[in-house]
Amino acid sequence: MRRATGDGRRATGDGRRATGDGRRATGDVLFAARSANALHRLLDVLPVFAGDDRIRRLFTLVPGSDFDVDALAAIERVHARTIPWDEACRRPFDLILAASPKGDLGLLHGDRVLLPHGAGFNKTIRGEGSGDSASGLDPAYVLPGGRPVSTLYALAHPSQVARLAAVSPSAARQSAVVGDPTLERLLTSVSHRDRFRAALGTGDRKLIVLTSTWGPESLLARRPGLPAELAVRLPQDRYQPALIVHPNERSRTGALDLAERLAPALDAGLILAGPYEEWAAVLVAADAVITDHGSTALYAAALDRTVIAAYDGGDELIPGSPMAELLGQGPRLAPADHLDTALDATLGAALDAHRPGATRAFADAAFAERGRALERLREEVYGLLGLDPPAVPATARPLPPPAPPARVPAAFAVRVHISGTEVRVERYPARTDAPAHHLAAEHGTAGERHAQSAGLLYRRAEPPGASPHRAVRTVAGWTAEILDSYPGCRTASAVLSALSLCVLRTRSGALLTVRISPCREADRIVHADPAAVLSAVHAWLAVHPGPPAADAAAVEIDCRIGGRLFPVRLSPTTPDEAELTL
Repeated sequence: MRRATGDGRRATGDGRRATGDGRRATGDVLFAARSANALHRLLDVLPVFAGDDRIRRLFTLVPGSDFDVDALAAIERVHARTIPWDEACRRPFDLILAASPKGDLGLLHGDRVLLPHGAGFNKTIRGEGSGDSASGLDPAYVLPGGRPVSTLYALAHPSQVARLAAVSPSAARQSAVVGDPTLERLLTSVSHRDRFRAALGTGDRKLIVLTSTWGPESLLARRPGLPAELAVRLPQDRYQPALIVHPNERSRTGALDLAERLAPALDAGLILAGPYEEWAAVLVAADAVITDHGSTALYAAALDRTVIAAYDGGDELIPGSPMAELLGQGPRLAPADHLDTALDATLGAALDAHRPGATRAFADAAFAERGRALERLREEVYGLLGLDPPAVPATARPLPPPAPPARVPAAFAVRVHISGTEVRVERYPARTDAPAHHLAAEHGTAGERHAQSAGLLYRRAEPPGASPHRAVRTVAGWTAEILDSYPGCRTASAVLSALSLCVLRTRSGALLTVRISPCREADRIVHADPAAVLSAVHAWLAVHPGPPAADAAAVEIDCRIGGRLFPVRLSPTTPDEAELTL
């Protein structure tokens, strides 16, 4: 049985809307976005209409949101064809798609399909609508004037139909369980995880993603110092921190203001994920998520990532919702006044305790039709359009890889423990207040204040593809000049290979070559950052002077970095190695 269309017409029996003049049937589809977040949800639906030249895709901005400026900018970024709201209200459409019931959607003419704004209905927004209703199910918006705002409520899980029925039985009768198109993009991208981690420079570190929703009960509002704490207090060779911020919070704060507020964390290596697509790619790449009650946590659970609660959303979180169950039964992050000693331990324990499928079970209460969401949605919307769907399957588009980190720490406070020939190193961003053995800085990248204070200065060789019009320095000449120019520096070193070869000079004047072997684990080969190895060698040489002469025997030590052992061989530098260039 076909659904009745919003203007009283019914789909024709052959699946095409009657035109009366024999012309080929077409469809004008309006994407009505009220905020950037709602727009992003709608963009994930586009593959439903992929390849169909009968469909004309139009976008309009639904007025009335505090976050509409970023929504308009987001529409322009995707180069969509837009029409003003006033025009959209004057003309009929064959189909209208929206991802928020708020705004005057009733002024639009045509069948309206309402998609979820996030992962389920887990929170209530105080001061809006009825005040105690789940956002997305508030009768003030779902039933304006007592009438359903939509022809079709496209829901992600059968339990959501029951919750809608409690608000409006008539609206529930116009619902269909189609799944979550945004989740489909994450699931279709899981095989890209290694590529995403390579783009982020994660390596074998644990990618820890902090997520914050928007508003006064968000994680950033309640624990604003947590991003910087995460970036500064986690060992750099074991963890990589990232942050996902709700698009509404970006709109409210402004991109520049947000970046400046987060500057200490960003300078310490925190990745700030973009609001469209990139956040999802970072989530796919993640090992663990520290979260509040925002939707991102349930997407992380659907990917079976370790989920750690840092704030439960106060009175915004709806008891008994999938999000409440997820946050209530998983590990929790210590309060701010205990974070200094508990952060590393909490993360380690949570990651070690995680078992496959453990968090995914919580997402099962929010997401159905996994792998079929776009096909299910296509069945419903083409039924409303009265058109046969395209023969090509509707498939989610894999996410693009994230951008490399905008800022990478170039100065580190280094903790060292030496036991025989084993040297354990832990590096932290230089601004940490923790005690350290020495400061290590990358010359030419770190600021001059850090360069003047560093006990170890190092430089990485120019990568392939550098300009052919350049003057190069020999390793011997550059290291001698550095020690002469920086009296506080005890060791100057050149990283000649991205993975395995360095040459250094100490205050004794001797040049030493450092060869680094990878750590081999079963079917994996893990490489250390040579700069971390140089910190270990610098500390070891302070108590064990290196080979004094060209005919001296090589020395072998083990460097423990990020919990792994990397064999390292120190030997006198040959004349040819001394002439290698940077």
